[in-house]
Amino acid sequence: MSQTYRDLVVWQRSMDLVVEVYELSRDFPRAEAFGLTAQLRSAVVSIPSNISEGQGRLHRGDFRHHLSIARGSLAEAETQIQIACRLGYVSQVTFDSVWERFQEVGRLLNGLIRSFDEP
Repeated sequence: MSQTYRDLVVWQRSMDLVVEVYELSRDFPRAEAFGLTAQLRSAVVSIPSNISEGQGRLHRGDFRHHLSIARGSLAEAETQIQIACRLGYVSQVTFDSVWERFQEVGRLLNGLIRSFDEP
């Protein structure tokens, strides 16, 4: 049986990250609904979305390309969560917890991307 994107640990962990970010961003100020909240949610949703889209493509190069896009979205979301912390929308304790999840997803993404370079 062939592997689907749902079997990929990186996809599973990035889905967990989406849920965590949605939950913590519920407490952002209403004034940020169309600003930082929307941008952060969009970036974090893009991570598992690009992993699944890439895995669904027929060519390894397409998959690798989408993993690269997912990594860029991860970096974007990392920046936005740091902004939220600096603005006081997220406590340091909450930030530290979600930051660990960001780092885990990054390590998994980097490992999968590197696997494309192996013979």
